[in-house]
Amino acid sequence: MKITVIGTGYVGLVTGACLAQVGNQVLCIDVDADKVAQLREGIIPIHEPDLPAVVQEGIVGGRLTFSTDIAAGVEHGEFLFIAVGTPPDEDGSADLRHVLTVADAVGRHLQRPAIVINKSTVPVGTAQKVRERIAAVLRERGVAIPFEVVSNPEFLKEGAAVDDFMKPDRIIVGTNSEAVRERMCALYAPFNRNHDRLIFMDPPSAELTKYAANVMLATKISLMNELAGLAEYLGADIEQVRSGIGADPRIGYSFIYPGCGYGGSCFPKDVRALEYSARQHHYEAPLLAAVEGVNNRQKQVLERKVVAELGEDLKDLRIALWGLAFKPNTDDMREAPSRVLMEGLWCRGAHVQAYDPAAMDETRRIYGERADLQLCADPYAACQGADALVICTEWQVFRSPDFDRIMELLRRPLIIDGRNLYDPARLRLAGFAYHGIGRS
Repeated sequence: MKITVIGTGYVGLVTGACLAQVGNQVLCIDVDADKVAQLREGIIPIHEPDLPAVVQEGIVGGRLTFSTDIAAGVEHGEFLFIAVGTPPDEDGSADLRHVLTVADAVGRHLQRPAIVINKSTVPVGTAQKVRERIAAVLRERGVAIPFEVVSNPEFLKEGAAVDDFMKPDRIIVGTNSEAVRERMCALYAPFNRNHDRLIFMDPPSAELTKYAANVMLATKISLMNELAGLAEYLGADIEQVRSGIGADPRIGYSFIYPGCGYGGSCFPKDVRALEYSARQHHYEAPLLAAVEGVNNRQKQVLERKVVAELGEDLKDLRIALWGLAFKPNTDDMREAPSRVLMEGLWCRGAHVQAYDPAAMDETRRIYGERADLQLCADPYAACQGADALVICTEWQVFRSPDFDRIMELLRRPLIIDGRNLYDPARLRLAGFAYHGIGRS
């Protein structure tokens, strides 16, 4: 099949590369000429396991190409994927300018029937807006070319996106057309061989499903963090509580790990966007506001613990920080708890010595060179002469460190564990002052 993917960000690049992997002819379009030039050389602008190899294989096999020519992209594809960003506005709403710009381009350049597939995360009703925008431009051109608009939200986890696309747990398709349904079945047949993962519904329901999934998971995290805060006051250990409730199959173990808050490009943005949609329809949704409020407060917890141990004034103190990305196996620092922590520490005069396996370049891009930030070559270099070690991201490399070496390197034997990686009793026995999340 001939497929065009418009937008080569996280979702678009994974989508295009994986569709090319199964034999399709995929053309990826982006307005950033420098980015397109890099992609043609197989240079991937994001850290995502397995993606470089999949992209390179598609390029070498001639199935995956990149261009800035939107007209060529519309001409190429019988399926036209929209995979551009929908950044949040100040009021929390999703900014649809890029999506509707693509719709305008499709209307200007469409010459034959096509299926327009919206892969971007968008509010309910966006498929209809895209349909109306394309139809309006076609009317201006004085042509009548059949097309359909499908809602096909992505459910890719950063750090496991390629595997999620190639082996999906569900494929949501929003369409009211039986003919389009048949074409979408054919498109996704290579990813649907083991058992039927396709779930068809109307477009508004498909759009809401994406938000509902992320908000449901964000709610579990925020509730667990709320319970963790309570556990510290009650003298309980939230990790033992987690084991107890996770054994209930109605709850399960996923997304009930307490920590220093969630970040990334999905949960924060989608919670706000759904809350905004509720307000627009005059529907009170206090739980959505509470989920965001708890998460924002949780991002302050590590700074509070540092201050409780070292005092309000941190001038001339050094804080070792392990983990900068919002989660392991990515370099994404959008709304990462590490950013809230570092900026709070800097305001108090502290010097941060940080290490992350993937997000060092992203940290330099965001903050540039500054005297109160030292990016270190390895985790132990970050501990050299530090007054505390703070863990912010649960990378595997942090799970079983050399605590004797850490004890020698730190100026004070203080560990503040924002991801509950370590056994409090073991570390206290080793001479550390240890503070986790929800562990009295």
